[in-house]
Amino acid sequence: MEIEEKQAEVIDHFVKQASAQKGSALGSVVVEATSHPSLFAFSEILAVPTVAELEGTDNSVHLEVLRLFAHGTWSDYKRNSCKLPQLVPDQVLKLKQLTVLTLAETKKVLSYDQLMLELDVTNVRELEDFLINDCMYAGLVRGKLDQLRRYFEVQFAAGRDLRPGQLGSMIQTLSNWLATSDNLLVTIQDKIKWADTMSELDKKHRKELEDRVLEVKKAVSVKEGWSWEREFFNSSKNA
Repeated sequence: MEIEEKQAEVIDHFVKQASAQKGSALGSVVVEATSHPSLFAFSEILAVPTVAELEGTDNSVHLEVLRLFAHGTWSDYKRNSCKLPQLVPDQVLKLKQLTVLTLAETKKVLSYDQLMLELDVTNVRELEDFLINDCMYAGLVRGKLDQLRRYFEVQFAAGRDLRPGQLGSMIQTLSNWLATSDNLLVTIQDKIKWADTMSELDKKHRKELEDRVLEVKKAVSVKEGWSWEREFFNSSKNA
């Protein structure tokens, strides 16, 4: 939540900047936005009309760069580097940070080997420094580094922009979760009712048992009294 709050003012700033520019002039706005250390969401900038108008024009490459930072990874950039402008160091860092977020969407345990491959990192020390200094300290992820087992266990990861078509899938997932929750709630309520019923039956059984014990005690008391009277009568008769 903290990182989303930090981004609000930055997003508003770049939305205004993009709205005031057109065509090739948007190139510098895109570079600045994708280099900014506190900006990790780009859907609002992509939705700016002047940015959307870049589609199919000679300046569409700026739109593609924004889409890369909204949904892509470092590997995506390498595969398409011949079609995209060379990234500046701050952009490279940002895209690698975003790559970690993408990996954390589907796995909560990320092996060092996979991370080094995806991030073009050559040794464990460099990888751990990146995860600690550029990801965890930045508030993008929280987790534990296991040097012995060579993996990063993700406990929290900030969300990225929704990819095209992802919203429908997310809504379906939430609907399934809601249905499961409703079924679970009904099951819990049924168990509570059963427990209440069993509790009432137990109380009734205890009451019946206590009444029977009381009746037995009374019967024993009467019998003992009758035996004492009989014994007294016989003793008097003999006398």
